[in-house]
Amino acid sequence: MEACADHTRCLTELQRSVAALGGDADSPRLPEMAALIIQCMTGQWRSFHTPEHIFDVGAGGGPVEVLAALFHDLVYVQVDAGLNINLARYLAAYLHEEANALRIRVKEGTADTEFAMCLSLFGFENGQTLSPFAGQNEFLSAVVAVKALSGLLSFGDLVKITACIEATIPFRGPVAPGQTCSEQLAQRLQRVSVEYDLGFSPDEIDQVVMKAVRTANRDVGNFASPDPADFLSNTWNLIPETNHELAQVNVFTVQGYRNSLQKMEGFLSFLQSATVFRQYQTEPADAQFADMQAHCQKNLEVARIYLRAKLISIGIMEALSLRLGRNTSLAALMGKLPHEGEDKMQLETHLPKVQQPYQARTAQEKLVMGLLENGRSAETQYDVKHSPVANYMVKQMGFEQMMALLEPCRVFFKDPSQDKALLAACDPQVLTGITHALSTLYTLQAQAFA
Repeated sequence: MEACADHTRCLTELQRSVAALGGDADSPRLPEMAALIIQCMTGQWRSFHTPEHIFDVGAGGGPVEVLAALFHDLVYVQVDAGLNINLARYLAAYLHEEANALRIRVKEGTADTEFAMCLSLFGFENGQTLSPFAGQNEFLSAVVAVKALSGLLSFGDLVKITACIEATIPFRGPVAPGQTCSEQLAQRLQRVSVEYDLGFSPDEIDQVVMKAVRTANRDVGNFASPDPADFLSNTWNLIPETNHELAQVNVFTVQGYRNSLQKMEGFLSFLQSATVFRQYQTEPADAQFADMQAHCQKNLEVARIYLRAKLISIGIMEALSLRLGRNTSLAALMGKLPHEGEDKMQLETHLPKVQQPYQARTAQEKLVMGLLENGRSAETQYDVKHSPVANYMVKQMGFEQMMALLEPCRVFFKDPSQDKALLAACDPQVLTGITHALSTLYTLQAQAFA
């Protein structure tokens, strides 16, 4: 039912946008196009890059931005574990797979103006090996968009749509001294305009780049969420897209869960807020841009502390789990995720109450403590919203003492034989509380089978 509603909405947006650009909104190709888009966006591993996401990215934009949004995430090789087979007819002629990588390969003498234009706007060339982290998915999505819309729209509009999709390559700093990626895109648009005799004026090129910037900023709009709980909920939807083990609810291992947190903590620790949002000339306005950056910086700071607290708590649980075996499921330690109407036989019920809980010293600590205790803003299928073990540890130890365990955790993650050293570094009272809760939970589970 939901897929049917998404298809209807997608088709409506395709028809409205094509008509606004002077194309044939009644073309029988558009229903097929909508079906392809929704099929790709509802793939098995999609949990963030879904139909809702592409509709959000296009929301409020003009027809070029809406069409770019609908197509910009069709290809997501590392999420979909490869190329969707239904995209092969658009891409097969331009790609060669070797050594688990995709290489651009176009036969010499092949005249393909549309593909050549995509190469120019992305700064790619024939024979280049594509990188999943440097525009591969966006480039291939743009090629699909151009080929799918070819004949329905003018070549100039296809150029504009391609430029908007190029802009969604995320997290780019200066591409050269004193030059942003948006300024680079403007230069490429100028070259394409000359090469294909499009006659774009400087003002028209600036307008296209501003459309591209709006599209790119909406694509990462969750980084500017006023509430860090919302930002972290979006982050939690991203995690299982590249950590497929988490789809096996109540079965995935402690180590598998830890690996997923470790990758996200590493990414957000490396990410600089200055590379998240774009500004080109007056888009967005200075005040709005400053507000976006401020929210982004706050969200990143809170997320880093939050993820490190969770990473440390799962590190302790993983070290304890080795007493049971190397492939212990998280549910075996924490209890299965509760369902409505079921008894909550879970570890958190048996953690001791902290008599003199740590009091937050900064606004960030206060936010993180609230998130650990009360949870993110939305549920996920593979995890509870709140963080009982991390919450217990912070209340008992405080952030400074707990964060001192981060390095011993990293050592243990690299070398599991260091489990005893990690546990020895932990506050004995905290460790006693957790092991007592585990013992109580296992006793109750055993009694349930008696």
